[in-house]
Amino acid sequence: MAEQKIFAGPRIRRIRNARGLTQTAMAEGLGISPSYLNLIERNQRPLTVQLILKLASAYQVDPEDLQGEAGGSIAALREVFADPLLAGELPGDQELIEIAEGAPNAAAAIIKLFRAYREQAERLSDLSELLAREGHATTLSSARLPMDEVREVFERRANHFAAIEEEAEAFVQVLKAGDDLFAALKDWLRREHGIVVKVLPVATMPNWRRRYDRHSQRLFISERLSPFDQLREVAMEACLMRMQVAIAAELKALKLGSDEARRLARFELARYAAHALMMPYQAFLSAAQRARYDLDVLRSRFGVSFEQAANRLTTLQRQGAAGIPFFMLELDNAGNRFRRAGAQGFPQSRFGGGCPKLPVHAAFTQPGQILVEAVQMPDGAEFLTIARTLEGPQGAFNERPRRTAILLGCDIGFKDEIVYAAALAGAVGLTPVGPVCRLCERVGCLSRAEPPVTRPLGLDEMVTGLSAFDFQ
Repeated sequence: MAEQKIFAGPRIRRIRNARGLTQTAMAEGLGISPSYLNLIERNQRPLTVQLILKLASAYQVDPEDLQGEAGGSIAALREVFADPLLAGELPGDQELIEIAEGAPNAAAAIIKLFRAYREQAERLSDLSELLAREGHATTLSSARLPMDEVREVFERRANHFAAIEEEAEAFVQVLKAGDDLFAALKDWLRREHGIVVKVLPVATMPNWRRRYDRHSQRLFISERLSPFDQLREVAMEACLMRMQVAIAAELKALKLGSDEARRLARFELARYAAHALMMPYQAFLSAAQRARYDLDVLRSRFGVSFEQAANRLTTLQRQGAAGIPFFMLELDNAGNRFRRAGAQGFPQSRFGGGCPKLPVHAAFTQPGQILVEAVQMPDGAEFLTIARTLEGPQGAFNERPRRTAILLGCDIGFKDEIVYAAALAGAVGLTPVGPVCRLCERVGCLSRAEPPVTRPLGLDEMVTGLSAFDFQ
C-alpha cells in the first residue's frame, strides 16, 4: 500500500465531517498532529499503512473505500465535458478526478443535470420534427459539430450537383478510359501532374485510405480497400485537381458556417464527383432504366460496388432526364448513422428512417442478402425499401471487419419500374413502421424502444401492454 501512495484527502475530510469532528479531534484519535492531518486532507501527504489501520479501527472505515477511485463518475464527467458546448474547457482528466474525488455530490448533480439537458434537447428535436411535418416553422436548435452541420445541409437538399455532373462527363471524354478507368486515371495523373499511384501494404500505411505526398509526387492507396474503393480514392484525387473550380462553386453555394464544415463538405463533393466519373450520368441512367434498377447488374456493368451503385441512384435528378427519386441511409449494427441522402433530399418528415422495424436492421442477420419490403407509415404513405449489408475495408486476421447496412427506398408508386417489386408478390401486406419511436403512436408495437412525446404515459397496475411503454 505504501508503494501505491494512496492520496485520499477528500475522502478523509468527508469521514471527518460526517462525524462532526474537528481536525484537532480526529488527529488526536489517529495519534497524529493536526497539521499533518491538514496536509493529508489537501492531498499533500499520502496515507500510510498504519493510518489506514487506525482509520479502520477507530472509525470503521473499509480500507477498500480509501483506495478506490470514482471511476464511474469520472467517465460520466468525461462524457459531460465532451459535449460541443463544453469541449475544450478542460485540458485533461486531472480536474475531473479532483471534482469526482473532492465533491462527489456536486459531480453527481452535474451528471444528472447534463443528462436532463440532453434528454430535453432530444425531446425538442423530436417536437421540432413533428411541428415541421405539420407545416409549422421552428427555430429550435442546439449546439452542433461541423459534421452535424454538413450532414443536415446534404440531407435537406437534392443529392444532385449539375455543375459537377457536367465536369465529370467532360473528364470522361478526356480520359477515353474504355474498360479500364483505373489505368486511365493513373496515366492521366502521371501525364498531367507527374503523380505516380502506388498501392501500399497495411504494414506500411496502417491508418489511411489514401495519402498524397506532394514532395515525392506520389499518391498512396491502402491495400485494405477493395478494388472498387481503390478506384474511388484515385478518382477523388483526380477530381479534386481537374474539377476544383466546379467543386469550389458548389461548396460556396452550401453556405456552411466554419472552415472545418467546408473541409468535410469538400470531401463529400469529391466523393460525389468520383461517382459521377465512374458512372457517367446518361450512360448510368440508361442502363438503370433498361435493367429496371437492378443493382447487381449495374455494379457489374460499371465495375463498381453495391454501395457505389446504390449511392449513384440517389443522384439521378437532372432536369429533363431524371430517374426514380430514390433515397438512402447507411448505418451500423449499433444504429449509428453514417449517411442519409435523397434525389429530392432525404424524406425525414415523411419517412423518418429511425424505426427499428425497417429491414436495414434485419439485414445484419443475413449478410450479403438483399431484403425487399413494402412499408407503410402511420399517415398511410407507402414505400418500397431495399436493404443489404456492406463490407468495409479489409482487416487483418485479428481485426473485426467493419460492416454497415444500406437502405434504399422510394415511393411505392414506382414499384412497376423496379425489378425488386417481384419479391413482394408473396408478401402478406405491408410492414407498419413509423418515423421514430418518440413520434410514433402505433399501439402494441413489439419493437417500441421509447414512449411517444405526443401522448401521456398510461401506467395501470392492473394492465400491462405488449410494449414496455404503454401510453394513453
